[in-house]
Amino acid sequence: MGLMLKKPEHVAGSTMPAILVGLFVAFGGVLFGYDTGTISGILGMQYWRNLFSTGYVNPNDDLPDVTADQTSLIVSILSAGTFFGALTAAPTADFLGRRLGLVASNVVFCLGCVLQTIATDIPLFVAGRFFAGYGVGMISATIPLYQSETAPKWIRGTIVGCYQLAITIGLLLAAIVNNATKDRNDTGSYRIPIAVQFAWAIILFVGCVWLPETPRWYIKKGRSEKAAKSLSTLRRLELDHPALVEELAEITANHEYEMSLGQATYLDCFRGGLGKRLATGCLLQSLQQLSGVNFIFYYGTSFFKNSGIDNPFIITMITSCVNVVSTLPGLYLVEKWGRRNLLLFGAMGMAVCQFIVAITGTVAGIENLAAQQTLIAFVCIYIFFFACSWGPVAWVVTGEIFPLKVRAKSLSMTTASNWLFNFGIGYATPYMVNDGPGNANLGAKVFFVWGGFCFICIFFVWSMIYETKGLSLEQVDELYGKCAHAWKSPGFVPSVSFQDVQDVHADTRRASLTDIEVEASRKRSAQYNEKTGTVV
Repeated sequence: MGLMLKKPEHVAGSTMPAILVGLFVAFGGVLFGYDTGTISGILGMQYWRNLFSTGYVNPNDDLPDVTADQTSLIVSILSAGTFFGALTAAPTADFLGRRLGLVASNVVFCLGCVLQTIATDIPLFVAGRFFAGYGVGMISATIPLYQSETAPKWIRGTIVGCYQLAITIGLLLAAIVNNATKDRNDTGSYRIPIAVQFAWAIILFVGCVWLPETPRWYIKKGRSEKAAKSLSTLRRLELDHPALVEELAEITANHEYEMSLGQATYLDCFRGGLGKRLATGCLLQSLQQLSGVNFIFYYGTSFFKNSGIDNPFIITMITSCVNVVSTLPGLYLVEKWGRRNLLLFGAMGMAVCQFIVAITGTVAGIENLAAQQTLIAFVCIYIFFFACSWGPVAWVVTGEIFPLKVRAKSLSMTTASNWLFNFGIGYATPYMVNDGPGNANLGAKVFFVWGGFCFICIFFVWSMIYETKGLSLEQVDELYGKCAHAWKSPGFVPSVSFQDVQDVHADTRRASLTDIEVEASRKRSAQYNEKTGTVV
């Protein structure tokens, strides 16, 4: 089929509306990426450092500067905001809906942008960073939720992966704008890059007015007629089309089966099989951060500058370009190779690159020209492996593995774990890398730390990540119910229909899915034999 993902012949209707909706929602990732990338450049702007400084860091300095403490706070406070924003996303998305949840997130984000734009000292700037982060946190949990609940199963991974593509585009745009304003000797040097974010927020806000709500949220709220209309819009099928009726019936039956087991609370997310899925999602998102990618995009400009590399802003633009381009093959491979294979490929490649960078910087020294070139080259290769695997696929997996009744709650917690480690890395990195009293002064040796976590990623994927390629969200439930070990999941073929489960006596609903399937098959066989007159 070449380099395109082709709709299976048996899929009725048009999936283009759902694809376009999913791709537009992914645009919210631009806010995430741009806000992340902007601060890296601003920290390297001399005018901003002079204006926001509170004194001289060292007695021999020619100009006042911000301290490592202040840098840590400014960078990491965004992640603190996103942590709480991600946790808020679940009740917001469940109460208001996935679409209005995005609108509410956007409003909070804009408040943070206003505070940062008008700030001329650190306290107000930090407050703006927190509220912007709060909005980004809500957005980052709601977008994969919306995409997963609207996308067709045969291309769901690619659509959700486009969220990561939008993040990389945001990082690139931030690098370009920062490079354009870095030499200004006025407040425009940092205010222009921050104010540009309003453009992305307005585009997302206006688009949300026209987006349909997800059919699964309507089913969750008991609004079956609106769910049918929403699914009809997304699949471009008539309300009475057999394929639409079948898909909606399976979503409804699955939800009713889940609710027959009891209402879901946050505590339920930690119990039994749901707890295993939550642990998988949280560890996946945490390891994505511990792989070290945000060290490059938060502190890359400062790190390259301190390493003696000329034009660090240009190097940041190059790494951002590599990040965008490298995400594209990942969007194709996530549906061709599957989630497990692509994550394993990325983890092995990232580990090798991180160790090469660490060894080169430690042995040859970052002041050596050849060492600098090697460092930049393998940082770019590392970004390729991350961007085509762990970047998009982490969002894909966490958007797929949870059942409807706990999906918003569980996804908010996995996203919060991402931001919690993002906060920790953002806060600790200056102390780990910089020289000076009380700092570890690791320099390039910090890549040994990231490489070690990338090595752990290999074993995590093999033992914990289930292959969900080609399965509907309801069939993923069956996968976890039947397959005890992740390494046995490739090749799994679903066989349970939750519509049949509805016909099984309520007492069996607390049995395993395998037992329920056997009972449903027995009943179908009995009904068939009764109609044909055959003795059972």
